[in-house]
Amino acid sequence: MKRWLKISLKILAALVVLVILTWLAGAFYISRNKKEVLTSILSQLNKNLNGEITATSMEPTLLKSFPGVSVSLNGVLLRDSLWVQHKHDLLKAQDIDVSLNVLSLIVGNVNIKQIAINNAAIYIYTDSAGYSNTSIFKSKPSAEKKTSTKSSALEVKKIDFNRVSLVLDNKKRHKLFNFNIDQIQGRMEYPDSGWTGKIKLKTKVNSFAFNTRKGSFLKDKTLDGTLSAHYSKALDAVILDPEILNIGGHPFKIGAKIELDKSAFAISIAVDDILFRDVALLLAPNISSKLLKFGIEKPINIRGNIIDDGSGKYGDPLIKVGITVRDNVVSIPAGRLTACNFDGSFTNRDTVGGIIGDDNSSIKFHKLTAKYFNAPLKIDTFTVNNLSRPIATGLVTSQFPLSNLNNSLGTNDFEFKNGTADLKLYCQADIDNFKFTKPVVSGKIRIANADILYIPRNLHLIKSALDIDFNQNNLSIQNGHFQLGKSELNVNCNIANFANLYYTAPEKILVNLKMTSPQLYLKEFLPFLGPRTTKKTKSSGNKQVVSKELSNVLELSQMNIRLTVNKAIYEKFMAKNLDADISLRGGGIFFNKISVAHAGGQLSLDGNIIQQAASNSFKINSKISHVSVKDFFYSFDNFGQNTITNKNLKGYLSSLVNISGRISHTGKILPRSINGKVVFNLNNAALVNFEPMVKVGKFAFANRNLSNVEIKNLDGTLNINGDKVEISPMQISSSALNFNVKGTYALGSGTNVAMDIPLRNPKGDENLTRQEKREARMRGIVLHLKAVDDEKGGIKIRWNKDHD
Repeated sequence: MKRWLKISLKILAALVVLVILTWLAGAFYISRNKKEVLTSILSQLNKNLNGEITATSMEPTLLKSFPGVSVSLNGVLLRDSLWVQHKHDLLKAQDIDVSLNVLSLIVGNVNIKQIAINNAAIYIYTDSAGYSNTSIFKSKPSAEKKTSTKSSALEVKKIDFNRVSLVLDNKKRHKLFNFNIDQIQGRMEYPDSGWTGKIKLKTKVNSFAFNTRKGSFLKDKTLDGTLSAHYSKALDAVILDPEILNIGGHPFKIGAKIELDKSAFAISIAVDDILFRDVALLLAPNISSKLLKFGIEKPINIRGNIIDDGSGKYGDPLIKVGITVRDNVVSIPAGRLTACNFDGSFTNRDTVGGIIGDDNSSIKFHKLTAKYFNAPLKIDTFTVNNLSRPIATGLVTSQFPLSNLNNSLGTNDFEFKNGTADLKLYCQADIDNFKFTKPVVSGKIRIANADILYIPRNLHLIKSALDIDFNQNNLSIQNGHFQLGKSELNVNCNIANFANLYYTAPEKILVNLKMTSPQLYLKEFLPFLGPRTTKKTKSSGNKQVVSKELSNVLELSQMNIRLTVNKAIYEKFMAKNLDADISLRGGGIFFNKISVAHAGGQLSLDGNIIQQAASNSFKINSKISHVSVKDFFYSFDNFGQNTITNKNLKGYLSSLVNISGRISHTGKILPRSINGKVVFNLNNAALVNFEPMVKVGKFAFANRNLSNVEIKNLDGTLNINGDKVEISPMQISSSALNFNVKGTYALGSGTNVAMDIPLRNPKGDENLTRQEKREARMRGIVLHLKAVDDEKGGIKIRWNKDHD
């Protein structure tokens, strides 16, 4: 063996022997002087304390910190000077392991290298007046101080906590931090500027409440990681450098600054690729309960800061949070935003220098793009202010094909095949339970070249276009153009207070609609007579709410229509210059006033049609002025009867009609359903091939032409009761004969019409005066006949033995 190696081994052996001898000397000293060592340790620990740390006993644990010497302090209590008032032990430990410097121990001084606190409870208490039991660590009065040196200062190199309960209870600030510490390991260095250290921790959070009245953050979550910390004497602050800390199993980058003199702190938080729900569950219940009403499917990135200036002025710390969302799906109470991108922010002090709290809080979404019900949205900035009474504001823009809305509104009321929508709306709304209420909207929606099917009424509108203008609560539709089959409609309307009533009282919405048309085919509007049909669709709860609201508004709102039409056509009916005032409300169509040129005359009416399940009831009050009776009967399909038809009539009719009845959902008058009264005047009329009259001619007037009976003037009153027409007594003067008639004419069975017919030929009285004709009318032979039902369902003529 080489000489240098032998010498090195001897030196190493000597050092080992020296260390062992030194350790044995220290161990022997402790064993023989336990009481003195305990007193010395407690004296070292009690330096500069406004209180006292005590221990019931001490036992050496010689091998635990070899080559150092360690002891275990049992039954340790640390109490401040006012413990008798608040009764909270700052420290209560079953045992504390203390590692000592052997050389300092031999020379009669105790230098603590390491402290391990095991199976303990630490309770840091601040009462409602602001006094804290941590005042035990404040310096003693100057008279008691001695000139200290670095060697005499308590500079522990390593501090460990094992199975320790840590509570920070601040009654004045309503804060409560409660941890079950499984392990904390601290490695400390003491430069002149303060101290530095690495802190490794593993703990469970029972409470992390900045305001106990609002609940705890990080409830029942575990914290696991290593932090780098240093204390600055100049700032009197502990600074935690940003390091990864696992919270609830997810890595967060945490940094902090704690100013000890002011009890102020600032915490920075950064986390990437975390689910929104996991973040919400880390927060206090008053916040998480609101956030969980929303959902974000894919992971997001979050940056945040929590700052407390220590003054306690506002109770809550200042919170600032930023969130980054990319290509995500966001669920909101009103639906879902797909392909969603935005940068979001939250602060509980929106106004700089203002109060901290819900009243001054705001949530902002910047550069938001998304699809809402398949309609692409773009919002530069959307803001929700004052979370105690939230108000949302934002400018929404979008351009999209209307077909994107199919199956997206939660209802199949509408089907869009063509057309585009272009909208730009500034919205402001209260938020009640996270739903928009009392919205105020300003802006425009442009719809062009739309092909729309309204399924509940089976109305198919093509080539549709309109401009919708929102002026806060009011709404107007301008430049509307619709084509329904061959009918064309130009539409303008105004709806006052629409936005408020949409949500609160849709039945009070009043639509004042002005419509003009070059031509209308009224049959194309018959779906309004039928019952509203619905098509079932499966949809989420949010879509069902939107669907129900929209359908409810469309059906309950009231509409006043002022309609002018150049030409209106319904099967055989054709009219010109139609001017109508119509109301749609509830289940009814109300004709307030309609006038139209028809059959060479004028027709005006008012009335209503009430929609019912099997068929619809109607009431009509009409004034007919000098219309062609032939064309009039033809246009109205002979009013549902085939006894007197347009083929039997000539002349001009003026009439007052007051009738009610029933009409089918396809627009047909139901036979024998009409009741009412008709007062009429026939002028320059003729009864052509009227069967009862022809039969009378065959029976008694074979030499007279009763197939074309001309009547210059006739006034009459008809009372209609279902299938029976009561004919009030009439004196009919015609070219073939004069006769009086009264009785009941039945469309079915029950005809009983009495006729008094003089045999005088009216042509022989042509030169008589009007008075003379009246006096001569019933002279001579008079036939008293009766028209009644025959066995075959027709009419037969017989003698009227019971004539007056």
